[in-house]
Amino acid sequence: MTTTLRRAVQAAGLALLTAFAAPALAQERISITTGGTGGVYYPLGGGMANVLTKYVPGLQVTAEVTGGSVDNLKLIGSGKSEVGFAMVDAAHDAAQGLEKFKGHKVAAKTLMVLYPNRMQVVTIDGTGINTMADLKGKRVSTGSPGSGVEVMTLRVLEAMGIDPKKDIKQERLGAAESVNAIKDRKIDAFFWVGGVPTAALTDLAATPGIKMKLIDHGDYAEAMNKKYGPLYVKTTIAPNSYAGQDKPVTNIDVWNILVASDKMSDKMAYDIVKTLFEKKAELVAVHKEAENIDLKSQAIQTPLPFHPGAKKYLEEKGIKVH
Repeated sequence: MTTTLRRAVQAAGLALLTAFAAPALAQERISITTGGTGGVYYPLGGGMANVLTKYVPGLQVTAEVTGGSVDNLKLIGSGKSEVGFAMVDAAHDAAQGLEKFKGHKVAAKTLMVLYPNRMQVVTIDGTGINTMADLKGKRVSTGSPGSGVEVMTLRVLEAMGIDPKKDIKQERLGAAESVNAIKDRKIDAFFWVGGVPTAALTDLAATPGIKMKLIDHGDYAEAMNKKYGPLYVKTTIAPNSYAGQDKPVTNIDVWNILVASDKMSDKMAYDIVKTLFEKKAELVAVHKEAENIDLKSQAIQTPLPFHPGAKKYLEEKGIKVH
């Protein structure tokens, strides 16, 4: 092989390597922080990660298990996550530097309003719990540390006049851990805030020899709103949402939002929101709660302003947001 030919072959080989390397170098990786494996955030976040990786060129997305809303907002604030699920009450505290975010405001932006998160107060037959007042003196899980569940639960108990340190035997477990604990009779009841149905609760309701019960608590929304602002809505969980649940149950809803770092580019935010709305059917196939993700819901007031990229897409669809 002549020197000239050898150089030509080397040049061609280098060009080929560069062609293959270019997409890899252009690949951007981000994570969506979700919640525990027994809730809705995790499977839905996994569905979002798959959809975004599939349809947004050059973007690789993974879903991460976390404690929930509070953890997610803190991770975004510290630059360790780009996108996360959050309940609006936790987002409000993050924006204002209150409660679990005292002295550490989080500069995050809303990408989209998702669906209403539904508080569910869960017990089983044999615990002696039929009303919220019956929780006194019982072993009760108030949600995992770092979760929006815990934030909301403590506010409900406060509205009831129950001190979690004195009036109940407090545990701090996620949905899946709470279900296992109540099956083993290690706790008597637990609070959960998530979509309906939540997989872990569906599992509990279908367990032979156990009758799951949901406890009415919707009347405490008014007292919570008086103290914390109009974040909570009294509503009803329909009958037959879970096996054996033959009556409606009053509950409290709080909206979920998808939040992003304020450092995210306008283009990425636009691409994420556009893709998730346009491929909504693929999210519904992962979890039916995605049916409630709607363009009209984007006008709901959120404690974090919309990201400019998200705002651009929504305004193209005729939705005005702040």
